[in-house]
Amino acid sequence: MAARSSLFLLCLATATAGVLQARAQPDSKGFISVDCGLPGKTSYIDDKTKISYASDDGFTDGGKHYNVSPEYIKPAVTARYYNVRSFPDGARNCYTLRSLVAGLKYLIRATFMYGNYDGLNKLPVSFDLHIGVNFWTVVNITDPIQPVNREAIVVVPDDSVQVCLVNTGAGTPFISGLDLRPLMNKLYPQVNATQGLLQLARLNFGPSDETSIRYPDDPHDRVWFPWFDAAKWNEISTTNRVQNIDNDLFEAPTAVMQTAVTPINASNNIDFFWNSQPQPNDPAPGYIAIFHFSELENLPNNASRQFYININGILFDDGFTPSFLYAEASYSSKPFVRHPQYNITINATANSTMPPLINAVEVYSVISTANIGTDSQDVSAIMTIKAKYQVKKNWMGDPCLPRNLAWDNLTCSYAISNPARITSLNLSKIGLSGEISSSFGNLKAIQYLDLSNNNLTGSIPNALSQLSSLTIFTGGEDDDGWLMVDNNDGAAGGRQRQRWRTVEGAARAVEGRRRGEQRDLTGNQLNGTIPPGLLKRIQDGFLNLRYGNNPNICTNGNSCQPPKNKSKLAIYIVVPIVLVLAIVSVMTLLYCLLRRKKQVPFFTYKGSMNNSVKPQNETMRYGPTNNGSRHNSSLRLENRRFTYNELEKITNKFQRVLGQGGFGKVYDGFLEDGTEVAVKVRTESSNQGDKEFLVEAQILTRIHHKNLVSMIGYCKDEKYMALVYEYMSEGTLQEHIAGKGNDGRYLTWKERLRIALESAQGLEYLHKGCNPPLIHRDVKGTNILLNTRLEAKIADFGLSKVFNPENGTHVSTNKLVGTPGYVDPEYQSTMQPTTKSDVYSFGVVLLELVTGKPAILRDPEPISIIHWAQQRLARGNIEGVVDASMHGDYDVNGLWKVADIARKCTALSSAHRPTMTDVVAQLQECLELEDKHQNNSTLEMEQNFGRIPSITGGPAAR
Repeated sequence: MAARSSLFLLCLATATAGVLQARAQPDSKGFISVDCGLPGKTSYIDDKTKISYASDDGFTDGGKHYNVSPEYIKPAVTARYYNVRSFPDGARNCYTLRSLVAGLKYLIRATFMYGNYDGLNKLPVSFDLHIGVNFWTVVNITDPIQPVNREAIVVVPDDSVQVCLVNTGAGTPFISGLDLRPLMNKLYPQVNATQGLLQLARLNFGPSDETSIRYPDDPHDRVWFPWFDAAKWNEISTTNRVQNIDNDLFEAPTAVMQTAVTPINASNNIDFFWNSQPQPNDPAPGYIAIFHFSELENLPNNASRQFYININGILFDDGFTPSFLYAEASYSSKPFVRHPQYNITINATANSTMPPLINAVEVYSVISTANIGTDSQDVSAIMTIKAKYQVKKNWMGDPCLPRNLAWDNLTCSYAISNPARITSLNLSKIGLSGEISSSFGNLKAIQYLDLSNNNLTGSIPNALSQLSSLTIFTGGEDDDGWLMVDNNDGAAGGRQRQRWRTVEGAARAVEGRRRGEQRDLTGNQLNGTIPPGLLKRIQDGFLNLRYGNNPNICTNGNSCQPPKNKSKLAIYIVVPIVLVLAIVSVMTLLYCLLRRKKQVPFFTYKGSMNNSVKPQNETMRYGPTNNGSRHNSSLRLENRRFTYNELEKITNKFQRVLGQGGFGKVYDGFLEDGTEVAVKVRTESSNQGDKEFLVEAQILTRIHHKNLVSMIGYCKDEKYMALVYEYMSEGTLQEHIAGKGNDGRYLTWKERLRIALESAQGLEYLHKGCNPPLIHRDVKGTNILLNTRLEAKIADFGLSKVFNPENGTHVSTNKLVGTPGYVDPEYQSTMQPTTKSDVYSFGVVLLELVTGKPAILRDPEPISIIHWAQQRLARGNIEGVVDASMHGDYDVNGLWKVADIARKCTALSSAHRPTMTDVVAQLQECLELEDKHQNNSTLEMEQNFGRIPSITGGPAAR
């Protein structure tokens, strides 16, 4: 048996110092190279690589720099290891690398050498590394002079990335150097948005010296360490250039590929192994290997070199023949079956006349990068606040994640399908000075904010009026540390002060009152008047602003608060209104009783020509008319009125249930002429009541579009409410996506495209075609119904809202509605649904059509389909996302286009989303692409196999 060699990890590099102005941005190659602990803003150029190394000033605001002990400064140790930055304070300390390209792959390398920098000779030292909010690896330092490298290849989701050292209680974290190198997205296809690679080894077989190969020989500045055992291997080499093949996925450099090893005994194998290195979150990591080969000898015609690769006795490659002077690789796309030790054997095939060879190998374990950081707008705002006020505390890294490292003095919300949001910020009594930053206004999800008892100066910024989610802006604590909340009691003519231990408790204290906002700026040095935006909210009753102990604020008094006579005026107006309403109510009740006695129907006919009907009690108020005047529009129903007894007959006593929603159950029924209908009956336990019933009835009487469900009639018979619709025989789109409709047959891609287009046309009509226009607010697969021809129609308008297009495309609400997984995050934070909220929900439906998966996936952990798809589409392989039930029967360009439409529709900012008109136009293009694809496929098959007989009743033959 051939001798075996252990795969050692060497971590040495050479550099000499020069002087250059510090560079905190990527250089012309996109490189960022940081010498950690280098004092001041100095930098130098490495003589060998010509790479410029900058000090870490500007990359981090924590830690202290030290020099290693003089006994460790030796010729073999490069200048980069002469100093370190140590972080004795804080659980997490981070470096921020900026000006990156979001979505690009980067190689990140951190280097460490202890060198007894602290004079304590205290080893071992162990701490964790994180990339952003994802765990990277453990750093274990056991030797004072042996450098340790940690390297990863990841996709960077934003234009910056943070590398964080986390104190785990096993010694003070420190770092010697930090490198970042951009990589083309085609390289290392195993890396994607949710998965990175942690390097175990990168070895160059053959060189007999100890020189590693890196930049400029490797344009990506990967470090290839030499590995040669003269007792077991022969070295072969060439001075000729070894070229990379077209679309090379790894681009091993020529300098590495110019050397290789073969066994001394030509009949022997090449054997080596590596041991698994446990991680805290993965005690037995799976590994990915990349074997690099190139034939360096110009073999005669009667000679051949072919070999097998075996890993732990399992065939890895069934016969590899290296090409002369071309670099090729045999690699794994997924981790191997987990073992404590990985034994590699490369042996010649029976047909080979030459022994096996190998030029280089790379070995990586897989790390997860699936965790998503805090909302980028929140991060930008809080970072600006941190910088302005020089807040130290533990404000390093991501504000909310990981949860155990979340910043002090703030709390976050953690939604399944959206990034974490900052919801509470308490900066009371921490010595803030200067003006109030307008960046507070960018914390859109914040609910509690406390800036009291500081040294803030200047005027109050109007930006604070933009915090629509803010419910409490509390003003500091009493001497016992209890939060103080004013509870104004107008009836009592005074103010009661209540004490609460937590912000949540304070929130509960005001929950019973109208959800107005309370903000307290007491105990500062503010001046000027209240901004108009805040003043309006005070006057409208949405804000209770406290600003005591600011001696220079609101010197004219009245400009800061509503007019003193407002309450009296309100009394004078309210009392007559109450009396009028009471009289009207009594008269209405008497009128209804009389009409019920005469058995007059709830809706009375106005004429026989159009069968229009008008309710006696229900009216709906719309916004301004075209000329600016306001009017009441009575509910007009151009449909048949059913009694409850008639509904019982139509549905055979509600025998067959078609479905169920928030309003109630939907039953199958037949009219007298045999027309099949769907009857939606409101149940007593329904969370939708008269209002939603009237809204949907009103809407369905005035919208007419081929892609909107039509209403045939209604029932309002005492306590019973029901709507009668046209029957949609094929049920909901959601059932078909899940394969539960049409006898379990899945929709073809063309059918899905047509359904998407028709649904989009229905929504476009709601937004632009009907008058006044509507926001649906509950777009989802179960609210898109299909008829016998699989034509799509939007249904369920009980949550829809009218908006006035002259005043924008949004409406203000005080209640969040919709279905989890489909709800627009911007609507969640502002409580203002817009037409773009429907666009967002429709984008989720598009992703369901593409993937065949639900809006929220729950295996193994809950994740939004948006993030699930984004993570996989980042790999550039649409097949990893598309619904396998379509069996590849689609035009891939059209599929990519639909995925891109969905991506744009689900953009976090509504400003970046298309309109439904844009979506309709793009989906029409996709349908044309699919038609062209099917025509070409049919023509090609006819040419190759003769005329294809037409087939009906199922998918087309392939």
